[in-house]
Amino acid sequence: MTSNLLFDFLVDKENNTLTVRREFAAQRQLVWDCYTKSELLEQWFAPSPWKAKTKVMDFREGGHWLYAMCGPEGEEHWGRMDYDKISPIDAYMGMDGFCDENGVINPALPRAPWDVNFTDKAENTVVTIVVTYNSLSDLETVIQMGMKEGLTLCLDQLDALLHSNQGQ
Repeated sequence: MTSNLLFDFLVDKENNTLTVRREFAAQRQLVWDCYTKSELLEQWFAPSPWKAKTKVMDFREGGHWLYAMCGPEGEEHWGRMDYDKISPIDAYMGMDGFCDENGVINPALPRAPWDVNFTDKAENTVVTIVVTYNSLSDLETVIQMGMKEGLTLCLDQLDALLHSNQGQ
């Protein structure tokens, strides 16, 4: 958990994109596993005190991850990532969106492709995520919903998880 590691959260309103770059003091395979295995995703993919839970995880091209972010008062916000392209430990692409507990996408909320890339930087790993929204309105909606704050907290939790796994 080193504070001098790269972290960028860039909003491009001309192209309706969010670009998040985060460096982790961990080998790429471990970082990849934390993004692609439900038992590890559940440990960081919800801002504390919320927790993530997986209903279905099928990490393959054509598969999906159906998950909920569960609040301390019993609230559940469901999401679904449909995996389109996977290049093991280098990158994956998928469509992420809000849904119900059965995985039915909520058309009233933005759905967008995520392009997630993993690269080496010396002994560290840099994860670059580019999320492209259909419109400026969709981009502004997720920003207003707290995407930056929530994702920052999640990535901090991932950093702590990776730090704790380094000694194992």
